[in-house]
Amino acid sequence: MDTTTKDAGSPDTSGTLDEALERLHASGPEREGWLSNHAPMAVEALVRHCQAAAVHRWIDGYSDKLEDMPRPDSPLTDEDWRTALGDPGRLADWTHYFTRQMTERPWRDVLALWWPRLLPGISGAATHPVIRTGHAVRALLVDGGETEARRAELAHALGYWAARHSTLPDDLEPLPGAASATDGYESVPLIAEQSGGIRERLGRITALPRRPRTTAAGTQNGSGTHDPEQARADLAEIVRVATHRYATHAHGEPVMLVHAATAPNAVLRVLPALPRELWAASADAAWAASAAVTAVYAPRLARPVASGGGLAPQEVFARAAAHGDEHAIKFADTALDVAARQGGEDPQAVAAVLRATELIEPGM
Repeated sequence: MDTTTKDAGSPDTSGTLDEALERLHASGPEREGWLSNHAPMAVEALVRHCQAAAVHRWIDGYSDKLEDMPRPDSPLTDEDWRTALGDPGRLADWTHYFTRQMTERPWRDVLALWWPRLLPGISGAATHPVIRTGHAVRALLVDGGETEARRAELAHALGYWAARHSTLPDDLEPLPGAASATDGYESVPLIAEQSGGIRERLGRITALPRRPRTTAAGTQNGSGTHDPEQARADLAEIVRVATHRYATHAHGEPVMLVHAATAPNAVLRVLPALPRELWAASADAAWAASAAVTAVYAPRLARPVASGGGLAPQEVFARAAAHGDEHAIKFADTALDVAARQGGEDPQAVAAVLRATELIEPGM
């Protein structure tokens, strides 16, 4: 795989992303009944970080993990959608519904309407639907990004989320929010029996702390503050700390703990496309999802790791791209976001990506 690096974040003028998405939209969001199709997310990250030349080859290598889109059951309408929420048997119906919505209304209007409806189910399908939504929205927000293929990708992402919508236990005890994201993660109660699939594990959670606070923006009004800028600052700090913690805690479960960082970062990516009055609830939900993943997969003891070895963030993304695993690619993508918010340098985020490429089996 070509690992040449350039400046990240520029619009894709090659057309590769749209070609890749059109190719992938013949596939469903899952395989084997529940495993997520990561390809649309990974290719968006590759294109974002100037690896477009390798995208189609990467999809070729991933093709044995793709399955055809399931057959539809019956059309969904604006009146009966509630009966199908959280029904994976309606995956195709949900995708068709949102595809129609994207052709009839501006995508931002569809997102603003459905985001608060879907947000309580952010943990569904191990947070993959919200992560896919975050990649789709980021692709739409760049200059020239509002293409038919990218609107279709948002429809696929939202359809997946609606079909796999699943809430955390209703009787969770809300614990006090910590004074920092670092303390917040340390205060997450780990479940006693870390075994079984994620749905079984999430069902064992009995308590989670509220969103931790940060002093980065706004006035402190408690962990449940409704101030939009405070919520965004809190969320950015949550993502930073989750990314850094991966370096020292990934040995607990290197694949699943990636999502403790990538899920809240997906929400952070979506905020600019949402009405500001939705930001606080979004930050709360993103924290709950990240804390839940931590509760069910994090080890009790941290392990020290080496530093990033002087590598620049773009260099370490190139290593993740060459490694080829979809989780390593998506995690490196989040780590570059973290580094960018730190002025472009973040040795701990770099160390975390190197840890991912060490612990996760190569994908190609």
